[in-house]
Amino acid sequence: KIPAPPMNDEIDPIELRVTVPNPPGKDEPLGVMHRDDALAKAKELGGLDLILVNPNSDPPVCKIVDYSKYRYQQEKKAKEVKKNSKATEIKEVKMSYKIDVHDYDVRKKNALKFLNQGNRVKCTVMFRGREVQHDQLGFELLDKIADDLGDVCVREGRAKREGRNLSLIISPRPEVLKRVNENRRAEEKAKKKLKAEKKEQKAATAAAAAAAAAGTNGAVAAAEDEDDDDDELDLESDIESSLDDLFGNDGLSDDLFG
Repeated sequence: KIPAPPMNDEIDPIELRVTVPNPPGKDEPLGVMHRDDALAKAKELGGLDLILVNPNSDPPVCKIVDYSKYRYQQEKKAKEVKKNSKATEIKEVKMSYKIDVHDYDVRKKNALKFLNQGNRVKCTVMFRGREVQHDQLGFELLDKIADDLGDVCVREGRAKREGRNLSLIISPRPEVLKRVNENRRAEEKAKKKLKAEKKEQKAATAAAAAAAAAGTNGAVAAAEDEDDDDDELDLESDIESSLDDLFGNDGLSDDLFG
């Protein structure tokens, strides 16, 4: 959870450099002013908050913004950084300075896979005991793997010694990172689209079920109405039959009740 920054009256009553966000998304400077004047400006702009965003600057920098929106944006940025940090891990490939061709190709293939995933790679050459006297061969091996992967990586400085070992960090080229980010965005877009399609399908299924249920209820109601009509006809027939039995079937009942 991101801690709340000092804001409004929590800020010391000193001179501050104040900014406000504008529609394009960039901060517009309002200049240097006293905290009390900045608070008055925040109130004038619609009851906004004065938030201290950079206390180490001279003078300290504050932003006039709605705190709830500011906090949402900060949490969103933090989630994005956390998500991307998984793709910028430092992977490691280890090898001996006496590595054979097959094993070297395996290490190079692994390093290439890591780079194409957007990760930095630490290439380490390990020495045991007196092997450390052959460190020049280790430097040459690190140069070789960096050169062999030069189409997709750049070196982060020079190879350096770490105890008995030598290491070199290589990172993806900008065009590789761009491709990785584009692929990641495409995957996220596809996931969102699939989720929306499933939601629409679920809604359509529910609507069809509701329509089917309504049709069934209508058929039952129609059947009940038909049964009521049949019952009324049967009742009329029974009455006529009783009258015929009472007066005889000579038309008199028809004259009296017809």
